[in-house]
Amino acid sequence: MAARMLLSRVEHHALFPRMMATKADFEKAKSQLLRLTKEPTNEEKLKIYALFKQDDAQEQYIKMVDKLSATEAETVLSPDSHVVQETDYETLVLTKQNNMTTIRLNRPSRKNAINLQMYHDIIRALGEAKEDDSILVVFTGTGDYYSSGNDLENFNIQLDQMETVAQESSLLLKKFVATFIDFPKPLIGMINGPAVGISVTILGLFDLVYAVDSATFHTPFTKLGQSPEGCSSYTFPKIMGIPKGSELLLFNKKISAREAYNLNLVTEVFPTNTFEHEAWHRLQKYATLPNKALHLSRQLIRQLERETLHKTNEAECQLLKELWLSPDCASAIATFFQHKTRKM
Repeated sequence: MAARMLLSRVEHHALFPRMMATKADFEKAKSQLLRLTKEPTNEEKLKIYALFKQDDAQEQYIKMVDKLSATEAETVLSPDSHVVQETDYETLVLTKQNNMTTIRLNRPSRKNAINLQMYHDIIRALGEAKEDDSILVVFTGTGDYYSSGNDLENFNIQLDQMETVAQESSLLLKKFVATFIDFPKPLIGMINGPAVGISVTILGLFDLVYAVDSATFHTPFTKLGQSPEGCSSYTFPKIMGIPKGSELLLFNKKISAREAYNLNLVTEVFPTNTFEHEAWHRLQKYATLPNKALHLSRQLIRQLERETLHKTNEAECQLLKELWLSPDCASAIATFFQHKTRKM
């Protein structure tokens, strides 16, 4: 979403997101299918084979493999407990178990890139989690990535729609971030792999962030002619100090999980081979804490900053709207796609 209106200014990239990404997604889905440890049922095998043989069914093939991967991931996280799984989300898997609601970003063939549908799905999922009886809400991702940030498809629009889309995108981003600011329950990040852009900046609004040791954190805003979002222009300097926060937000530094821990963005780092078991076991213990005391204590910690966070969100979205329509941003996006094309 962060600059979806800019691609139309670069004519030789106009078809790049859709045509190039589909082939790469299909190849990744085939590889992902081979890595499943639980063999699909005969019915699932037949469906997969039928989709594989149809030239025009790659999108359905990718979605089916994504669904199988998400189901297997849920089993790994908590194999010994009853899971209630919501299936009416296009880009997420929402599960409820042991006083926890888990929101799993579920587009592994696109490295869990956040498209417009996922923005809407997350807002709706948090609205549902706000009203259910869970004590904790956990975010994680399916596959190797936590999230690669905004989906390139968000960039693909017509030139005459740019101002309208800039306004709509700014309002959607503002609503998305405000949903996190106002959320009443503890928010936990289980960062299972690399995180980019909005998936990193929003962590400043979380209460606890666990990361696998192979995770990285990257906020390449100025490189793309853009500015910080997710209230990170306030939370990062507050959490890390101005010099360290600026190094990430202004100078695009990518950091490791251990560096993120040293900067107080991450609560604890776990080895890859123990991350799922140890971190999840820890959260199950936290989910047994007295509900009222936990939520009121969180409210006490957060309430003094809420107004400041909303003002920060408003200012960030307003600045982004201006930058999305600027020549500097268009040029930076064009350069990004040129490098991307050469690599592919």
